[in-house]
Amino acid sequence: MKHRLIFSTILCCLFSLNALAYKQPTEIPSPKIVNIVNFIRLLEPRDAAITEDVLYQTVVKQVEIMKKYHLGGTFLLQYDALIDPRYQKLLKALPRNSFEIGAWWEIPQPQVEKAGLKWRGRYPWDWRANIGFATGYTPKEREKLIDVYMADFKKIFGYYPKSVASWFIDSYSLDYMYRKYRIVASANCKDQYGTDGYTLWGGYWNQAYYPSKINSYMPAQHVQNQIPVPIFRMLGSDPIRQYDNGLGTARQGVVTLEPVYKFGGGDSTWVNWFLKSFTEDKALGFNYTQAGQENSFTWDAMAKGFEIQMPLLARLRNEHKIKVETLEQSGLWFKQKYKVTPPTSFTVSKDIEGSNLKTAWFNSRFYRINMLWENGNLRIRDIHLFDENFPSVYTQQVATSNECTFFTLPVVDGYIWSKPNEIGGLCLKSVIDGKEILLQGGDPVFSNKTAGSMHISWPLTSVKGSLEVDMDEKQIKMRLVSDKQLNWYFDMTTASGATLPYTSIGAKQINSKFEGTSYAFKAVKGIFSKPGEGIVFRLKPEENVVLFDCSSPL
Repeated sequence: MKHRLIFSTILCCLFSLNALAYKQPTEIPSPKIVNIVNFIRLLEPRDAAITEDVLYQTVVKQVEIMKKYHLGGTFLLQYDALIDPRYQKLLKALPRNSFEIGAWWEIPQPQVEKAGLKWRGRYPWDWRANIGFATGYTPKEREKLIDVYMADFKKIFGYYPKSVASWFIDSYSLDYMYRKYRIVASANCKDQYGTDGYTLWGGYWNQAYYPSKINSYMPAQHVQNQIPVPIFRMLGSDPIRQYDNGLGTARQGVVTLEPVYKFGGGDSTWVNWFLKSFTEDKALGFNYTQAGQENSFTWDAMAKGFEIQMPLLARLRNEHKIKVETLEQSGLWFKQKYKVTPPTSFTVSKDIEGSNLKTAWFNSRFYRINMLWENGNLRIRDIHLFDENFPSVYTQQVATSNECTFFTLPVVDGYIWSKPNEIGGLCLKSVIDGKEILLQGGDPVFSNKTAGSMHISWPLTSVKGSLEVDMDEKQIKMRLVSDKQLNWYFDMTTASGATLPYTSIGAKQINSKFEGTSYAFKAVKGIFSKPGEGIVFRLKPEENVVLFDCSSPL
């Protein structure tokens, strides 16, 4: 009897384990990584009230508040600050196990002259793209500038920096820094259009990517064509509002985690909303944001935002909801985990109080897509394709303008192709009872049930059913599930007069040419047409499915 009881118990345990094994797949956990990055300039020629001492005291205050909450981070030094004894003393005193010292890659006068080159700037630091950035120098001159910085950094700190970041760094410089000095991480500015004269548009929207050897803004598709240094996207961009900010103007505004902005990183309501979405909404692979601020804004301007953010970040870290790391640590983790740029996502299921907007960003090494839900309607407001063979002029050539531009290959661009009263994008429509309508729905549900893919289920209210969207690194698939057959489709609209890249629209693909490169957007399932009446193109499903292949744009 005793043996039977033992045998029965074992069987029960086995059946229980078996039942657990066959449960529905659960969400794959995704780490939430925060880098606190503060970059340091010696001087600020744009405002006489911002003295070198004001800038230095700003960094002192940043160190104090980070230490107060036991938060480590990364300080990046522009060359003129690197050679200043006060910064050397301050930063050498920081514990190496929680603080990282690296390079901020803007080019000031002392660095240029020590490299044996002529300074062309208006001030000892000049922020123009052809003066204060490596893009303003020939490849061989860039090597000299890098060698000067690295030699002096090692002389001061005893090692070479592992992280080098800037608003933008050309691929020639990044590759040289990697091959000769073995940097492990970089960072560049968020997507922006015209802000401060710098345009970075259509790239891998957040998290990090491995850049092409001929274009630092373009994710590479193959190991042999990538620089093995992950580039993290800076500044904590608002995933809903930043994209449309300044619609119809030449310069975007800024809505980011930067603590100086009154709506953004300096506003407690916005900060709490952003970090709640960052930590709790679905993120494929991992989620990432950068906190911190350049000292040029001064402590008085950033103090409120810092004092809102730092205790909140410390609490989220203590609750194991985020990992606060140095840029170097994040770069090493990324390189160990990913051999090529991974698929990732950033979603918002609930907007800031008073708004019903929701969004999903999906990125891979082949493309990015953004979907926005507003007042119960869906608009695909952005699709850009990535191609490692698309060159950047700055890889080998010298910038001749005070501004610079970095682009990828546009298919849908709801910012550049829009005006305030003419919003561009792909809108989901149907013909019901003989009348064309925008399909209405409830709240989209985001999930990541398998590695490398994202699923969106959008319940419809116009009809009984749902739109089911699946995205992996190469394809986008959409199907409409309903109890009756529907005539549904996407219409693409733009502002009147928008300059579009399309050269021809065929039934199965849209051919385009942008910045001298020809490419195609291909429908494996679905039919493109040109219905006229203000519609640029219409996309209708085949067998109730729309399926795009984004992996071969040429």
